[in-house]
Amino acid sequence: MSNPADPISSAPLPGLAHGLRLGRHLLPNRVFAAPMAGVTDRPYRRLARQLGAGYCVSEMVTSRADLRDTLKTSRRANHDGETAPIAVQIVGTDPGQIAEATRYNLERGADIIDINMGCPAKKVCNRWAGSALMQDEDLAARLVEAAVAAARPFDAPVTLKMRAGWCTAERNAPRIARRAEAAGAAMLVVHGRTREQGYGGQAEYDTLAEVKRSVGIPVVANGDIDSPQKAAAVLRQSGADAVMIGRAALGRPWLFGQVAAFLQGGVVLPDPAPAQWCDWLFVHLDDHYALYGQAIGVRTARKHVGWYVASLPGGDAFRRQFNTLGSAAEQLAALRGFLDPDSNQTAPLAA
Repeated sequence: MSNPADPISSAPLPGLAHGLRLGRHLLPNRVFAAPMAGVTDRPYRRLARQLGAGYCVSEMVTSRADLRDTLKTSRRANHDGETAPIAVQIVGTDPGQIAEATRYNLERGADIIDINMGCPAKKVCNRWAGSALMQDEDLAARLVEAAVAAARPFDAPVTLKMRAGWCTAERNAPRIARRAEAAGAAMLVVHGRTREQGYGGQAEYDTLAEVKRSVGIPVVANGDIDSPQKAAAVLRQSGADAVMIGRAALGRPWLFGQVAAFLQGGVVLPDPAPAQWCDWLFVHLDDHYALYGQAIGVRTARKHVGWYVASLPGGDAFRRQFNTLGSAAEQLAALRGFLDPDSNQTAPLAA
């Protein structure tokens, strides 16, 4: 499988200056934020939108009604203050449960339903959900049919996120794509790795190009898209209609806006300095603490801050000390002192 040629030499593509139609919704650009469990919660999605993502999908929520009222699921389903369209990703293996979960989420404010057939996590695949569904193409098609039927009264599109296949020998995304389109799916997202790969190795885009040739609905490229130039290269090779960015935006959510500017007009935006992006980080953290509360919020904020400071001089040492802090006030003061040394804040770090 080939990968795009040197992405640094890739010029922007024509025809990407306008948004993308998804059902009754017009997405403002073609740069999307990928759903990531434990990461793309409401605070993350709101910031991603603010900094240029044209579309964001929630963390996956279970289709099981008996788990719907748990604190974890209720937080994942929190969309307070988000800009429409609101997209909820559901995971499950039973068509009836998928249909009921589709109705439940649409009744509570969702505009788009996304079905997860891409998660490689063992705890998900062991239940035959996520990317494990790619081993049962008939069931995969029935799940899409069930969601589409349930969403029809709401005039809500149903999308599908999947991988290139289950393993190297079985890259069956094109077959599933055709069946998903026939079942009524409005858009497909394809991660250019197999379930067998997890997140290792390199993503490939030949399978994605075959998916694009196989269907008439929009196809979105996902996997290893870490720069504006790489996004243009992937779109050129695959013929995809948009890109979805996941891990590459951790700690650098401005990447969405950089990619959008390049695809729309060939504009290369520089990385912001810490003095600029620290304000975005503080807004992110304030929203994060508000959603999770002090105890959980302080603990889960650590990974986000670690991603932000990873490339800064002294970032690794700061991260280790930051992880010892036990309150939101201490965390915010430490960050202010590290990112803005001219401020009056003193970072209360352990010696």
